[in-house]
Amino acid sequence: MRGFFDLDLRREKINKLEEKTTDPDFWSDNQTAQAVLKEISDHKKWLEKIDKLTSDLSDLEELASLTDDEDSGGQDEIRSSLDDLDAILDKLEFTTLLSGPDDARNAILTIHPGAGGTESQDWADMLFRMYNRWCELKRFKVTLLDYQPGEEAGLKSATMEIEGEYAYGYLRAESGVHRLVRISPFDANSRRHTSFVSIYVYPEVDDNIEIEINDEDLRIDTYRASGAGGQHVNKTSSAVRITHIPTNIVVQCQNERSQIKNRATAMKMLRSRLYQMELEEQRKKRQKMEQSKKKIEWGSQIRSYVFHPYNMVKDHRTNVETSNIQSVMDGDLDQFIEAFLSDPDFRDI
Repeated sequence: MRGFFDLDLRREKINKLEEKTTDPDFWSDNQTAQAVLKEISDHKKWLEKIDKLTSDLSDLEELASLTDDEDSGGQDEIRSSLDDLDAILDKLEFTTLLSGPDDARNAILTIHPGAGGTESQDWADMLFRMYNRWCELKRFKVTLLDYQPGEEAGLKSATMEIEGEYAYGYLRAESGVHRLVRISPFDANSRRHTSFVSIYVYPEVDDNIEIEINDEDLRIDTYRASGAGGQHVNKTSSAVRITHIPTNIVVQCQNERSQIKNRATAMKMLRSRLYQMELEEQRKKRQKMEQSKKKIEWGSQIRSYVFHPYNMVKDHRTNVETSNIQSVMDGDLDQFIEAFLSDPDFRDI
């Protein structure tokens, strides 16, 4: 096994953490206790993956010892299995980059079209489909929390909860402005248009993280839901919009038919937004990113998708590009995400 896995170090950490759980005062601080248990669980999951990989490799070595050199079919099977194991190992190696304090959390992703009316709203809907397809490929669970359809086509805004292993760790690479260049299907003169959509990703926080929210700082409005494609439209005002007055952060949820459930989900979204805002303030104070380094800022263009006059998707942060636009729009984003996360300039963002 490659040295970067530090298996002995992980086992040592597990032993030390488990010793803490035997302390009579362990549960006196519930937040700290839950954090310790989660860390133990994360280390054990990692070891289980390595143990399975080791076992599979051992089985393959035994198979190789029993396979005759002249057995071409058996040799092909062994080579194929080795390729599969190597791919799994590469994936495990990559996850060592996802070591941020929030990388293992679920993610909340929001989509907002820029100026441009129907054209930008259609681009937003295309990105909405792209991220849903990426989640399908990753086998991540997607819950649509809010969807505001466009008047003619596309969407005005959408919010998705994405549950999966390292969901936020992967998707934080997608925050920023995505630019589309194409011949507009909504232009009778078939002119080329440029559209912009903002993608914002933040980690979902749970009840173990304390975020102080005062009731007097909230404005809560209710309205009738209007689901994607006209689905799940309620006859009652079950959808909830919460405005946090001090920060002017607005969250909304219409996923459930129950106003109480939608309010609870919206509050969870608000807590996540406030938590992310606090983290960003801390990063600014620490000044981790020097002025000479590349930056990701709200309003910056991180990726361009060119449909005309040529085919290209290019990430402007890492310079990774491909001409296979259809594959990207069908959710093949890992080449961009992995390049971003592998770049030391962006690792701490």
